[in-house]
Amino acid sequence: MAERIRRAAGSWDFLVLVALVLVVVIGAVSIEGVASPRFWRFVILEAIPIAVIALPLTLLIITGEIDLSVASVLGLSCTVMGKLWASGVHSLPVLVLVCLALGVLCGAVNGLFVTRFGLPSLAVTIGTLALYRGLAYVTLGDKAIADYPTSWTDGAVAPIPGLTIPWMIIVVAVLAILFAVVLHATPVGRGLYAIGNNDEASRFAGVAVGKTKFWLFVATGAMSALAGIFWTLRFASARADNGNGLELAVIAAVLLGGVSIFGGRGGLLGVVGAVVLLGVLRNALQLADVPANALTIVTGSLLIASVVGPNAVAIARARLRRRRPTTSIPTTP
Repeated sequence: MAERIRRAAGSWDFLVLVALVLVVVIGAVSIEGVASPRFWRFVILEAIPIAVIALPLTLLIITGEIDLSVASVLGLSCTVMGKLWASGVHSLPVLVLVCLALGVLCGAVNGLFVTRFGLPSLAVTIGTLALYRGLAYVTLGDKAIADYPTSWTDGAVAPIPGLTIPWMIIVVAVLAILFAVVLHATPVGRGLYAIGNNDEASRFAGVAVGKTKFWLFVATGAMSALAGIFWTLRFASARADNGNGLELAVIAAVLLGGVSIFGGRGGLLGVVGAVVLLGVLRNALQLADVPANALTIVTGSLLIASVVGPNAVAIARARLRRRRPTTSIPTTP
């Protein structure tokens, strides 16, 4: 038991949670408003779309792939939702289903290029990042659709009765549990780690590598579209530039959460903690009147730290293990 506690305390997930606690405490002491319920409401509202996208992206990056088009899929789903509303489709369930189907299609396109044609996901999703964002501008131009019913827009950010926390956090929590169960408690999850460590060996072991990666791209596209629906309703505006640059925050959260950019390592607990940590940092710095450009610098710096940090911890652990004296059993002549 003691050994398990020691290992958990030395894990990257634990370090992320410690960093989160330190940032919250320091912010509450030094910045007025950080300890208020209103502050945490905005942190959660900002974290919801990032978390929704980060959940499937975590699984995808564990397999050694990446999707840089997530923010563009979000923006495209926003514009399609706005276009359909302006065209007379006023049923929210229909709009949600169409946007989710669009996200599935975008993810399937990425997945097909990567798994069927063997193209690198980095190159493919850089291309579709531009393609999907361009389609968003073609769909809606530079216009904004903002005449949604208040029952929709207020309902999307409504708090849980008796609390200030938005009810959408329940949806995120359910999704997080589902993805965590898949990753950490099923053979599928073990297969994802195996693919990330060595996809050729995984194929020989019977893991459906191509099919698994394809469906992860589909899931990432669908969750990006879901984040776009929330984004549209939260801000009561459908624009082609919605979520522009959000992929940086999502990838920073995943990597800061301890997921290796090379695949094969990471977990969802650290990712969820990193999402909240980034949200607290950004909102606290905004309260401290830090310029927006500085916030981008902070996010970029954390992205670099998230790549260097876990590797540095792994190297330090390996050196400590080598330095430990080994005990030998004395032999009698």
